Amino acid sequence: MAGPVRVLTVNAGSSSLKLALLDGDELAGEQHVESWGGEPGPIEEFLDEHGAEVVGHRVVHGGDRITEATVVDDEVQSYLESIVDLAPLHQPRAIDGIRVARRVAPEVPSVVCVDTAFHARLPAAAATYALPREWNQRYGLRRYGFHGLSHSYAVRRGAELAGTEPGRGKVLSCHLGAGASMAAVLNGRCVDTTMGFTPEEGLVMNTRSGSVDPGLIGWLIDAKGVAAQEVFETLARRSGIAGLAGGAGDLREVMEARENGDHDAATAFDVYRHSLVRHAGAMLAVLGGLDLLVFTGGIGENQPPVRAAVGSALVFAGAAIDPAHNIHTGEGEISAAGAAARSVVVHAREDLEIARQSRVAVALRG
Repeated sequence: MAGPVRVLTVNAGSSSLKLALLDGDELAGEQHVESWGGEPGPIEEFLDEHGAEVVGHRVVHGGDRITEATVVDDEVQSYLESIVDLAPLHQPRAIDGIRVARRVAPEVPSVVCVDTAFHARLPAAAATYALPREWNQRYGLRRYGFHGLSHSYAVRRGAELAGTEPGRGKVLSCHLGAGASMAAVLNGRCVDTTMGFTPEEGLVMNTRSGSVDPGLIGWLIDAKGVAAQEVFETLARRSGIAGLAGGAGDLREVMEARENGDHDAATAFDVYRHSLVRHAGAMLAVLGGLDLLVFTGGIGENQPPVRAAVGSALVFAGAAIDPAHNIHTGEGEISAAGAAARSVVVHAREDLEIARQSRVAVALRG
C-alpha cells in the first residue's frame, strides 16, 4: 500500500468518545464526544468524512488471551464481551465502538490495542498474587497492570528525547493523571507495575485510594457494618486526593489551597508525594538502578512540583532534575547537567501508539 496507512483511533471512555485520524504521525482529523452512549452516528459520520484504512480501538482489558494488538474477528469480539466484568466501566463502550466500526465499515480491519498487553510478559514473581494457587488458576487472578498504551509510547518517546537507545536500559515510566501508575521497564520489557488485577491498586490518585490494607476493608464491613458496595465505591470515587482535601481531587486546586495555608490540602499533597516516592523506590529496587525517568499524563506533564518531588527522592539512583528546565510544561528533557540518570517529560499520545500497533497487526496478518 503506497504511503502511510491512515488509521482512525477510537478511544471510548466510560461515557465519552475520542476519535483521531492519523496519517503517518500527522493528525489529519479529530473529534471529541463528551457524552456517548454507543450509538453509531459519530463513528459512521467520521469515517464518511475522512475515511480510514484501519480502525484501531483502545481497549482497557485483554484478559489472559489478548496480549498484543490483534485484528478483530467474531471470536476476538466474543472473548472481549466475555470479560466485561474485569473492566465494567470502560469495556462495554470499547466493545460498542468495535461493533459500530465492524458494522458500518466491514471492509476496514478493526484492531484492538489493549492496555494490559504491555504488562503481559511480567515475570511470574511480579504477576502472581500470593493467594491459593487454586484461586489463581480458577479465577485467572494475576497482576494485569494498566495504562499500557501510554507507558509503551512514553518509554519509546522518552528514549528519543534523551538521545538514548530505545528498548535498552532501566526505565521508570510515571503515568500521572487522574488515574496513575508506574511501570518498571528493563531493556524494553515491563518487569513490574503498580496497578494490579484492577486499576484500584498502587498509587494514591485523584479519587482512588490506591493500595490499602485488605484487613481494613474487612474490618469496615464486618466490625462496623459498612456495606461492601459503599466501601468499594468510596475507595474508587471518594478517596485519594479528593477524600483528603475535599473537592474533586484536582491537584491544581489542591496545590493552590496548599499555598494559601490549607492544612487538609497540605496533608493531601504530602500523602500523594509519599505514595509516589514509596512506589518509585520499589520499582527501582526491581530494576536494580535507573537510566531514564519518564513523566507523562496530565499531572506528570503539567505539575513541576510533583516532578521535582519524585526526582529529589531518587537522587540516590542518579536522578537530578534541573529546576529551570523543570518549570516548563512542554515536552523535553529536564535533567540537570551531569545527571547519571536522565529525566524527561513526554506528552501522552495514546493515539499514536494505537495507530502504530494497529499498522503492525494488520501488516503481520498480511
